Amino acid sequence: MTDPIADLLTRIRNASNVKKKEVSAPYSKIKLAIAEILVRKGYLSGVVVSKDTPAQLLLALKYSGGKPAISSLKRVSKPGGRCYVKKDEIREVLNGYGMSILSTPQGLLTNREAKKAQVGGELICEVY
Repeated sequence: MTDPIADLLTRIRNASNVKKKEVSAPYSKIKLAIAEILVRKGYLSGVVVSKDTPAQLLLALKYSGGKPAISSLKRVSKPGGRCYVKKDEIREVLNGYGMSILSTPQGLLTNREAKKAQVGGELICEVY
C-alpha cells in the first residue's frame, strides 16, 4: 500500500456511506493523531487502539438524524504530489464549516489551530 492515510480516509468514508457503527484500520501514530482530531472536532464518536498483534484502530462513527457527521473526506497531499501551505496561505474550508488537517512542526493541527500558532505545513486532508 503506497498511501496508508488515504486508505484510512477511504475506510471511514465507505463505512459511513453504508451506515456502519464502527470501522477498523491498521494502527500508526499519524492515523491515531488524525482520528483523535476527528473525535475532538465531533466528526467521530471515539477511537480505541486494540491490543491485538498487529495493533488496529477501532473508530466509532457518528451520525445525526441518520446522516453521517462526515459528508466529505478528501485527501489533498498525496505521495505523488505533496501540497504544502505557508502560514499566510492557510484557507478556510467551506467558509469555516469544515476543517483541514495539517502536518506541522508542532504535530498535526487543524487549519484554525495552525493559523493561531502561526505555522504552515503539509495539507493532509479536508473534512466537512
